[in-house]
Amino acid sequence: MKKLEILAPVGGMESVYPAVRTGADAVYLGAWKLSARTSAQNFQREELREAVEYCHARGVRVYLACNTLLHDSELKEAADLIMYACSIPVDALIMQDLGLISLVRQAAPDMRIHASTQMSVHTSKGVELLAEMGFRRAVLSRELSRKEIEEIAKVSPIELEVFVHGALCMSVSGQCYFSAMLGSRSGNRGACAQPCRLPFAVKGGTGHDLSLKDNSVIPYLRELRDMGIASAKIEGRMKRPEYVAVSVAACRQSLDKGSVDDDLSEKLSAVFSRSGFTDGYYTGKRGVDMFGIRSKEDVTSATNKIFNSIHAMYKNEAQRIPIDANLELRKHQKAKLTVRDDDGNVCEVLGAVPENALKTALNTEKCRSYLSKTGGTPFRLREFSTKLDKGLFMSAPELNTLRRDALETLLEKRTVRRPIEFSTIDFPETNTRRQAPPKGVRARFTNGNISDDFLDCELIYVPISLKDEEYDSLLDRGFAVAVEIPRGMFGREKHIYERLKTIRSFGINEVLASNLGAVQLAKSLDMEIHGGFGLNITNTQSVKWAEQQGLLDVEVSFELTLEQIAQLGGTMPLGIISYGRLPLMLTRNCPAQNDGKKCKSCKNAPVLTDRKQIQFPMQCDGSCTEILNSVPVVLFDRKNEIRGVDFEVLRFSVENSVETGENLQFFHQKKCFKNGFTRGLYYRGVE
Repeated sequence: MKKLEILAPVGGMESVYPAVRTGADAVYLGAWKLSARTSAQNFQREELREAVEYCHARGVRVYLACNTLLHDSELKEAADLIMYACSIPVDALIMQDLGLISLVRQAAPDMRIHASTQMSVHTSKGVELLAEMGFRRAVLSRELSRKEIEEIAKVSPIELEVFVHGALCMSVSGQCYFSAMLGSRSGNRGACAQPCRLPFAVKGGTGHDLSLKDNSVIPYLRELRDMGIASAKIEGRMKRPEYVAVSVAACRQSLDKGSVDDDLSEKLSAVFSRSGFTDGYYTGKRGVDMFGIRSKEDVTSATNKIFNSIHAMYKNEAQRIPIDANLELRKHQKAKLTVRDDDGNVCEVLGAVPENALKTALNTEKCRSYLSKTGGTPFRLREFSTKLDKGLFMSAPELNTLRRDALETLLEKRTVRRPIEFSTIDFPETNTRRQAPPKGVRARFTNGNISDDFLDCELIYVPISLKDEEYDSLLDRGFAVAVEIPRGMFGREKHIYERLKTIRSFGINEVLASNLGAVQLAKSLDMEIHGGFGLNITNTQSVKWAEQQGLLDVEVSFELTLEQIAQLGGTMPLGIISYGRLPLMLTRNCPAQNDGKKCKSCKNAPVLTDRKQIQFPMQCDGSCTEILNSVPVVLFDRKNEIRGVDFEVLRFSVENSVETGENLQFFHQKKCFKNGFTRGLYYRGVE
């Protein structure tokens, strides 16, 4: 039978015990750096070692989340953490930053790496690229349906991990810049302020149209196991220990028994929910029923009585590790107890010399009754054998001491793991770029209605959804055209592949790829690739990764400041978005549908309105929706402050043809708007 790992979140040491004692096969946690949950307690150096030793002694794997984006100035400190993780060692690293991933593969090739859900992988081609990069597991995007997960699992060359319980972000993980833009707290760097839980409303919607209920697909664990999924992941490193205990217990019960009993289900809902749970992404039933908030009733349902009953679930050690034991009692020799586990650990301990029995001599069953009392330890006696000379006796305290010494020795032995080798890292040289003016200009459009004013652009990006004749028209008019592959390709990979083949037959062989799956898809067709902002390039080593992948150039993350961009190294041409409404979220669950309307009746770009009556436009490509900033970023008048950049991108979305032409004039004239714009994060940066 296929096995499915139950993977538990632990924000601090107090959550390690309930996770292990209620049946987790593995835990994931964050250290003092690089954690995508900086608000969690997380683990300092010695605490991390303690957690690893505790888990390993009990047969539980430990994965260290190093899943944030890094700046060049942070890579050396990150490498120090990775080196420490190798010395303990943890069982795997959960990673997002393309640069740090490359460095770890060089320095510690034997360390397992898992691709964080922050890498936004949701297609088979994305998983294929991860495998080529050395990943052993991919944590899939939460928005995938049952059918889509199954299709990826059928062809995946590496393990797959699926979120089965916990909070749902409105945005595809790794593609949310909302918190960064609104308050300089980057979700990609673990500092998300969760603005999505505040009131954002569409007309006729719920009033909280960016707040989803918590995900729970615990009833489907056996189904996921049968698909070949390797790990069932519970979200919640910032949640309390009781949440960890009851969610792990529910997963264990669902997997072992096929269902969760009513009492445990009630505890699961009481300890934390947002208007209940949803399985909408998994079952493909997206829509308004997936939305919910943390109500007063949700909070008050978690009573002391419920918490006390949950505490009882993990009060004592879980006897989860089977051992075999052999007891030798020989005349005139010290008693010898040998215990062994399934991992090949063997311990022998000596005790007192047995005495001649005055009344009843020891037999195998009597010895077993003493030595099977393993309560208070993680061990349970499975096979027991003896080699007994006749007529011997040992007291109960002597046998108990023998058992206790053997199990303590075995437990200590199980904590010892060979460190993973870590070689010295040669960090790439930064600040090596030389500006070669003038910078090129590119423009990105959402349709084919493009003025001849843009013929001077070195490249224009157009959507994959244009009609064939629109591509022909653009080429006939002399445009240099690249096709934008959607960042959200859920369930559309085969269609997009065939569409790209058709577009390539028109003579267009360049694409804009902002997702790892899009990169691999284009590579499979031998197309030339321009990297988009969604790849989250934030340091020199990630630039070098793009070079090694054969990309022509790449847009760096708009979470970088102009100063940080100027300090990047590498030789690849780099670009920035110098105009446009920046995409704050990429979501598969369109908020505009919460008013009951269907896509066909959505003629004008719908808007979200926040509590201050600020409006955020939305654009849909028929599958995923981008939530755009309320105002565009503008750097037209700051050209002299843009250094180390080879091209600028003008990103048009909701502008009409007149506004598009005016913005191009402003760009050439180096003029800025009088109001209604932002400098983005290019000066203030992010935490």
